[in-house]
Amino acid sequence: MDLRYPIGKYVLRPFSHEQKLLWLDDIRNLPSHLRQAVEGLSDEQLGTPYREGGWTVRQVVHHVADSHMNAYTRVKLGLTEEHPTIRPYDEGEWAKLDDVGRVPCDVSLDLLRALHTRWYAALENLSDEQWMRKVRHPEHDRDMTLWNLLGSYAWHGIHHTRHITALRERMGW
Repeated sequence: MDLRYPIGKYVLRPFSHEQKLLWLDDIRNLPSHLRQAVEGLSDEQLGTPYREGGWTVRQVVHHVADSHMNAYTRVKLGLTEEHPTIRPYDEGEWAKLDDVGRVPCDVSLDLLRALHTRWYAALENLSDEQWMRKVRHPEHDRDMTLWNLLGSYAWHGIHHTRHITALRERMGW
């Protein structure tokens, strides 16, 4: 197994109502799945990298919150503006900031619960046409549909949750 991509790399799937329901469930359920993944871990375990050279479990949890806050904003911009350019950020540098080391993971887990409740509510009744709205990602120099954002962030949550659960399995935690 490639420890960087324990569920494989993200692959965009064509729009379908069945896939939409699966990805929306992933968005709705991520907060509880991520919370379960870190349940009972000690401070030392939270400070363990999920792979050599990788982020610690603590950094992963805070990263998911940071990333999904940005994702929620990107989706809202895509729904309310015509072809907006979204703002990239340096996730590696964000993971080094003091709040990541000092703030308990529960804060980001609570934030994710609230955020995903709002995000799911914003997404669940979009029309097929709204899923095809586009945002411009300057870092990748390409347009992305809201459909693509949904899929990539649904994958993202599972991807990082699996980093943690795979580490727990390897370490016997």
